[in-house]
Amino acid sequence: MSPYCDTAPGHPWHGPYHETEYGFPLRDDHLLFERLVLEINQAGLSWLTILKKKDHFRRAFENFDLDRVAAYGEKDRQRLLTDAGIIRNRLKINACIENARRLVQIRDDYGSFAAWLDHHHPQPKDIWVKLFKKTFLFTGGEITGEFLLSTGYLPGAHHINCPVFQIVAQHTPPWMQTIRAQKDKNFPNN
Repeated sequence: MSPYCDTAPGHPWHGPYHETEYGFPLRDDHLLFERLVLEINQAGLSWLTILKKKDHFRRAFENFDLDRVAAYGEKDRQRLLTDAGIIRNRLKINACIENARRLVQIRDDYGSFAAWLDHHHPQPKDIWVKLFKKTFLFTGGEITGEFLLSTGYLPGAHHINCPVFQIVAQHTPPWMQTIRAQKDKNFPNN
C-alpha cells in the first residue's frame, strides 16, 4: 500500500504530482532524464524540496535536452554550482552531466532511453539497481527504485484503491503490461 496515496491528495505540491505524474509511464527521453535528475537530487533531501525546485531545474538544465547537457563543460558546471534555484551539490551536478553523456550513448545504441528500459524490462528491483549502478552515476537502491516506480517500470506507486491507480492503468505502464502478458500466457482463453 502506497503511503503517498494517503498523504499526497490535497497537498499543494505533492497532490498534483501524485495525481498527474507519479507512476505514469514516460516515453520521452527528456522527461525520463528529468525524472532521473530529480531523483538523484532528492537524495538526502525531501521530495517536497525537489518539487518546489522542479521548474528551476528545467531552466538550469535547458529543459533536460540530452545533447545540450551532455555537451556541458566547466563553464556550465560552475553556472549550475552557483544557481540557488537548484541543489548545488558538485557530486550530483557532475552525475547529471555524465549521465546525460551516457544517455546519449544509450540513445545511439538503443534508439532511446525508453527503449533501453524496455530492453531490460521486466526485472526485479535488485537487478535494476545493479544495472543502474553499472550504467549511471549516483544511482543507488532508493534512487533507482523511485525512478522506476515513478515512471511505471515497477508496481507500487499507487495502491489499488487510490483513484489515480485507475487513471494510471488506462496508460498501461510497463509493469502492468508484463502482468497482462503473463496472464494471457497462463490463461489464453480468458
